[in-house]
Amino acid sequence: MPESRHDGTLSIPRFVGEFWKSEQVIEGSCLCGAVAYECGDLLTPIGLCHCRTCQKAHASGAVATARVARFDFQWKTGADLVAGFMSTPGKTRWFCPKCGTHLMAEWSDQDQVILRVGAVDTKLSERPKVHIWMSHSNHSLEAATGTPEFAEGIPAPLDD
Repeated sequence: MPESRHDGTLSIPRFVGEFWKSEQVIEGSCLCGAVAYECGDLLTPIGLCHCRTCQKAHASGAVATARVARFDFQWKTGADLVAGFMSTPGKTRWFCPKCGTHLMAEWSDQDQVILRVGAVDTKLSERPKVHIWMSHSNHSLEAATGTPEFAEGIPAPLDD
């Protein structure tokens, strides 16, 4: 039976093995294209994680993440190539060893995996709705209110 999603559209489940999978397919891949995956609908809102391990793993102040069902995630290409790093006991971060793109993480005892939303190729209508691990936040990396924004690179010259 179709279910209404939080964006107002319908998700029609499909039966695979002993699990119902959503009809929505989200695709993602690494920068060089060697590793790609597909999964079903997001189970959680997109959040910006500010934890210190995400900062280090992604060389960024925050990382956009969202969870999907483990049974609804599969590597399309590069399953034999993708590499993992256990950053915290029980948590493995999976990435492409050729280009370094982080694709997802998983806790070994949970039935969901954590997508790195920046590697998602499918256009998502959702926007981040929560910041987590703000106790680790590096405030020097947060844009001040009124910081100029450009569609692409900085136009020259940029006046102070």
